[in-house]
Amino acid sequence: MTTPVEVVAPASVKGDPYSVENITNPYPLIQRIREAGPVCWLEDIGVFAVGGYEEVWEILTDFETFSSAGGLGPKDIRKQAAWRPPSILESDPPTHTVMRRALAGVINPNVSRQLRARITEPADSLVDRVLAQGEIEVISELAEPFPLKVIPDLLGVRHEGREALLPYGNIVFNAFGPENAILTRAAARADELSRLILESCTYESLDPDGLGVRIWDRVHEGLITDEQAQLLMRALLSAGVDSTVLAIGNLLAVLAERPEAWARLRREPHLAKFAIDESLRFESPFQKFHRTVSADTVLGGVRLPKDAKVLLFLGAANRDPRKWGDDADTFDLDRNASGHVGFGMGLHQCIGQPIARVEIETLLQSLLERVESIEPTAEFEPLVHNSLRGYARIPVRLIPA
Repeated sequence: MTTPVEVVAPASVKGDPYSVENITNPYPLIQRIREAGPVCWLEDIGVFAVGGYEEVWEILTDFETFSSAGGLGPKDIRKQAAWRPPSILESDPPTHTVMRRALAGVINPNVSRQLRARITEPADSLVDRVLAQGEIEVISELAEPFPLKVIPDLLGVRHEGREALLPYGNIVFNAFGPENAILTRAAARADELSRLILESCTYESLDPDGLGVRIWDRVHEGLITDEQAQLLMRALLSAGVDSTVLAIGNLLAVLAERPEAWARLRREPHLAKFAIDESLRFESPFQKFHRTVSADTVLGGVRLPKDAKVLLFLGAANRDPRKWGDDADTFDLDRNASGHVGFGMGLHQCIGQPIARVEIETLLQSLLERVESIEPTAEFEPLVHNSLRGYARIPVRLIPA
């Protein structure tokens, strides 16, 4: 006989996760969210919240109960129109299954391995250039230029319009939060940027040698529609640039502040992959987004009604001591960080993850070969963003090897 689950009221937690204070330093609030229980109620914004690894993992892997089709923001886009057509991130099966299958032969680990040979030279060239400068700002001179070249070149996107990629992605991910001043500033050119991106994703705009035309081949095969091909291209461009920029920045910020870790990586470069996963766990670029409850359910003893929004704190799950140990708030090269949810988990795990990993590792290896040490030259400036965590500025001095 199954023991009935005791239903309890969720504990209330005060604090607005979208305030500038909690965005630039989210960890005190997310610790309170974790400690409040499996599910809590965030008073300031009126939403259920989950920050424990076990509960976040359960929601991410149960797409039937916790739907993405309602949107990743606080608004239910099934009932209120979104500012753009929903992407693969904002879909459930069967639509999601069809779109994901269309990508299977285009973006996969084998393609990513082939990519490494194509991007090693651009990575080396970029590192040589910034090393010659000595003092650099990591985000604008290293973390942004590399993905902005690699991803559009890989997909065969024309050069005209690439300047829209970063500001467009900034809108996309800020829209996973509330309609606050942060989103208002980001969305000032939303219509124009959305048009430029979609124009860059049409079949006629793509280089025939790029991977983008292979997505359009799925249209010609009858697997997906024209609109779905454009949406898949759009998803790859937005997710493949912004989150990778921040992942590179966060990794280098962590290592700049820990010279002993940089020195060890230079001695043991095979640890690069472990350093990347540990950084994605420790300073997760993707911090939080919503799911929509598709049917009345109980999670962690708390009743969640149909159509309720649940705010998932990936950054909290990635520092949950119950999963990672008492030193979860410490960056540790010896930790096995596999299983982190920095790229999501389950059905909606990041579609560009294989490419992002190759990009980050290739750039890191090039830096390890050429740079003796990375020295901060001023305080790092945190990025003020509704859903992503990273830095607006990382000023450092690169010491040649």
